[in-house]
Amino acid sequence: MKMYLDTSAPETILKLDDKEYREPLKNDLAEKFLEFLRDKLAENHKTFSDLTEITFMSGPGSFTGLRIGASIVNTLSHELNIPLYDHHGKKHQIILPDYGRGANISQPKK
Repeated sequence: MKMYLDTSAPETILKLDDKEYREPLKNDLAEKFLEFLRDKLAENHKTFSDLTEITFMSGPGSFTGLRIGASIVNTLSHELNIPLYDHHGKKHQIILPDYGRGANISQPKK
């Protein structure tokens, strides 16, 4: 089963083969995504071990959403020993988020 994940916006997009799921996980992405994925796999009578490849929308987009999404897909790809692709179709060993611009780091107040 092919998985596609987009965490670049407040609404997470998950595709499992030809089925698309949208969930407004927003600030709960880190805590709730794996449960969401497990539940959607179960709806299709599948488990994590049925995943055969992962495609990740690597950016640009939300800094935190992309970091969490990249961590998830990198871990799943490594642990399940399945290929990982960016949204351009390029295969990666690990995928790094593309934030679209440099970090906006503010100066310390003291």
